[in-house]
Amino acid sequence: MRKRTLAVPLAAALVVSLIPQQASAVDEISTKKLRDAVTVAGILGHERVLQRIANQNGGTRASGTPGFAASAAYVSSVLKKAGYKVTEQKFTFPFYRELAPAQLTRVSPAGPAYTTVTYDYSATGDVTGQVVAALDNVLPPAPAPSSTAGCQPEDFTPASATAPQIALIQRGGCDFAVKAANAAAAGYDAAIIFNEGQPGRTELFQGTLGGPGAIPVVGLSFEDGSALAAQVAAGAVTLRVRTSTEVNANATTSNIIADSPGGNPDKVLVVGSHLDSVVAGPGINDNGSGSAQNLEIAVQMAKLKIKPRQKVRFAFWGAEESGLLGSEHYVANLSDTELTQIFANLNFDMVASPNYVRFVYDGDGSATGASGPYGSDQIEALFTKYFTGQGLATDPTAFDGRSDYGPFIDAGIPAGGLFSGAEGEKTAEQATVYGGVAGAPYDSCYHQACDNINNLDPTVLSQLSDGAAHAVLTLALTKTGFYPDGSLRAAARAAAQKLPYKGDHLVG
Repeated sequence: MRKRTLAVPLAAALVVSLIPQQASAVDEISTKKLRDAVTVAGILGHERVLQRIANQNGGTRASGTPGFAASAAYVSSVLKKAGYKVTEQKFTFPFYRELAPAQLTRVSPAGPAYTTVTYDYSATGDVTGQVVAALDNVLPPAPAPSSTAGCQPEDFTPASATAPQIALIQRGGCDFAVKAANAAAAGYDAAIIFNEGQPGRTELFQGTLGGPGAIPVVGLSFEDGSALAAQVAAGAVTLRVRTSTEVNANATTSNIIADSPGGNPDKVLVVGSHLDSVVAGPGINDNGSGSAQNLEIAVQMAKLKIKPRQKVRFAFWGAEESGLLGSEHYVANLSDTELTQIFANLNFDMVASPNYVRFVYDGDGSATGASGPYGSDQIEALFTKYFTGQGLATDPTAFDGRSDYGPFIDAGIPAGGLFSGAEGEKTAEQATVYGGVAGAPYDSCYHQACDNINNLDPTVLSQLSDGAAHAVLTLALTKTGFYPDGSLRAAARAAAQKLPYKGDHLVG
């Protein structure tokens, strides 16, 4: 998963960390016994098993592979032994992997190869053809995003029936899947999607089609894409597009769901983490760290014989790296009654990054502008108050659809959680507060084979796992709730937000 963060000025970060944004309505709960019981050693014990599973299965624990199945079996066995009621929720999903990097080369007029990427779920192909621009690319771009190129079938001149052709489409206005499908329906044999051109929308990026595509689809930066569009306007341009991918539209994976033996089933706290890795690596930080942490919290709650007031449901999601598919499947298949029984979701995705920041999801939207459903602000305050009490600073991170809280906030369920950083670069201000290296990624092994057992920082793992244990137990035992009448019951299904990401995947 790709989880971007908002860089916040140092002064603002300290305000967030030292002043609770809103007094939480939930009770003050003593959580020291559980925090003491949830140790780095215990968490790393689970992590070593996940590493061994990856070693024995081609270096990966991705959904749809034997490595994921073995990870799910391990988590299930530990939870059953601890006394949880464990169910496996199986589902099918479109498995995807890139077998070789995309190539985009100039044939006529001759020129250097472009820097490009394969869009997730692109078809495999080798297409040499004339480039034809979509009819409504906006060049030069408007000051604010306004392009809807390729979003309607009529945005394309019908392709040649006798010679291969490649559609050139500007980003904006709709999901990439829509643009690619419309190009394919118009007869194009491949598509190039280039960035729109406003500040923050210029670089080469990798989007997703969300499911198996009909044609090869690759990307370009705005600079390269707009220059190509100008060349196409001046005369015929022929390119060669090559992609090599594997797509299985009906692969099988699962969610592992574990309910505490006690607690009110009409008031359910879902504590989630994704169990799958990317295909390229073992995923021991992303997200072995969140999963091992949650597993150890569950085990230690059982060993301490904690009797939760609310039902606590530990969920280990499959296919997050394919676009939050496990958590989406879970939420979509809840009945209306089951949905209203869930009062909150806590999400823990990457909690041991080597060049870490202590990020807390910005439930009230005060720092990032995107708030969660009512109650998310109080979950944020629960975390920030705890860390303030420990003398530890925090930074906010946005609800933007980058992890498995997405389907829950779409359904109106309050959510929150912790995160230690992914591919984003640590700012100088953050390095002043947290140490580490400014200008370097929070996790330089993010989504790579080197995301292994040596890619974990025990200090932040200790700090964030204590914060996680504190929040889980507080919400499990509280007698009061998020709402003015003191209730914890969630609202009925709400209208879904339009989030730009589904996990690692930029959809539009």
